Amino acid sequence: MVTAPNALAAQSAVAVLREGGNAVEAMIAAAATIAVVYPHMNSIGGDGFWLIARPGEVPLGLEACGAAAGAATPEAYRVQGFASIPFRGGMAANTVAGTVSGWEAAHAWSREVLGGRMPLARLLADAIFHARDGIPVTRSQSLCTESRQDELRGIPGFADTFLPGGAARLAGTRFVQPRLAAALEQLARAGLSDFYRGDLARTMARDLAAIGSPVALGDLERHHAVWKTPLTMAHSSGTLYNMPPPTQGLVSLLILGQLDRIFDAGRMDPLCASYVHACVEATKQAFAIRDKRITDPAWMRDDPRQWLRPDALDAMAARISLDHVASWDGGQGPGDTVWMGVVDRAGVAVSFIQSIYHEFGSGVVLSESGVNWQNRGCSFSLEPQALNPLMPGRKPFHTLNPALAKLDDGRTIVYGNMGGDGQPQSQSAVFSRIVHFGMNPQQAIDAPRWLLGRTWGQASDSLKLESRFPPATVEGLRALGHEVDIVPAYDEIMGHAGAVVLHADGSYEGGTDPRSDGAASGW
Repeated sequence: MVTAPNALAAQSAVAVLREGGNAVEAMIAAAATIAVVYPHMNSIGGDGFWLIARPGEVPLGLEACGAAAGAATPEAYRVQGFASIPFRGGMAANTVAGTVSGWEAAHAWSREVLGGRMPLARLLADAIFHARDGIPVTRSQSLCTESRQDELRGIPGFADTFLPGGAARLAGTRFVQPRLAAALEQLARAGLSDFYRGDLARTMARDLAAIGSPVALGDLERHHAVWKTPLTMAHSSGTLYNMPPPTQGLVSLLILGQLDRIFDAGRMDPLCASYVHACVEATKQAFAIRDKRITDPAWMRDDPRQWLRPDALDAMAARISLDHVASWDGGQGPGDTVWMGVVDRAGVAVSFIQSIYHEFGSGVVLSESGVNWQNRGCSFSLEPQALNPLMPGRKPFHTLNPALAKLDDGRTIVYGNMGGDGQPQSQSAVFSRIVHFGMNPQQAIDAPRWLLGRTWGQASDSLKLESRFPPATVEGLRALGHEVDIVPAYDEIMGHAGAVVLHADGSYEGGTDPRSDGAASGW
């Protein structure tokens, strides 16, 4: 079974599974396809993270995120008059794009460990076809382009790619990307390492230099994906896994660890004010640790595992008041991303996330390859005393965090969401609804969600609730002291969640988000 926030990506993965491919091969196909068909949310010019689990074995993590360029120094920005790192343009494209290196490492692992035999050309075939022949523009892409066109119009390559005739494409119109098709064909022919140490790398390096990016060929050549040991948390239902720093995987686990200690599903309605309040208050405590501690692990002073000890989680849960609202310092803001999940017939499960950070990333589209480059490095600070200061070779903080759980009842769950601050919050909603409240994945994802923090175009860190929550829930949260704003039903700001459950009896369940253009597909 597969779930993805774009149906064409789900189709690519299912096709690979039907042809005998494994979950890792299916995910590479889905990742390549969605980089083409959902270009406002991700690109091969972005980063990615993997969690991979085999039956009876401890899951593996794969970190495919790029570091700051060798020329990316605070002085390089200040000399150009920048007081902070810009969100858009060449100087925003200051880190290596790592996601393709993750595809390469995962593909090699698939062959060595799982006996995978799918050739790379087959796994990239759908993506190449969609880039060359064209895709129907989704409503999400059309609205996103329209809302950001004035901001991005002058960024190198953006208008030529996304604003034909000077305007955003309408939903349903055909969108072709011949330069990106050629770049993907080059990768299929020469191998994925060509992105970093081959002809494509040299082409991209020339284009990056031309638009003023500090990323150079040497930065690309030095990059490799890194296998990681996932963070692990004991839960009353089983064992939960997520990625370690520089991601906020710790945040997602901390929220669920606290909720596990205060939930009483037998007496709590999943749409009631007390449930949402508990989730929000747990989120605030997890964010407080994130915003003071999480950075590139090479520079962290703390072992993130210390906060996942039972005594530490007990103490955090004890600080949550069910009667009033705690203060907090605000969030990191939103981010555009895609999360996808695959579980194959052998029970191999993959939780995967891929992103260019803000919508359309830096906005830069490289002239020869058609690659849209990320702006993940705008999360760095130019101040040396900051938690995440800009320095050459340092990895930026990531909101990205794919989740996976192995439950004591024999179930394996892969789940995740896009959306910056919203990722751990929606993970807590989906997991809790499946595990604590007994919902199936589709019910858990479809149900109304909340978001504490800022969204695109809003400065407020209020608690946003979808309008489908009962009026009594809204009134109850306001009575507790929450600043509540109501957003439309199935609003895309709540992110695109997904989940796949493999049951002990070998049956599969999946869910996809109606807020997206996705599908959950099995065979």
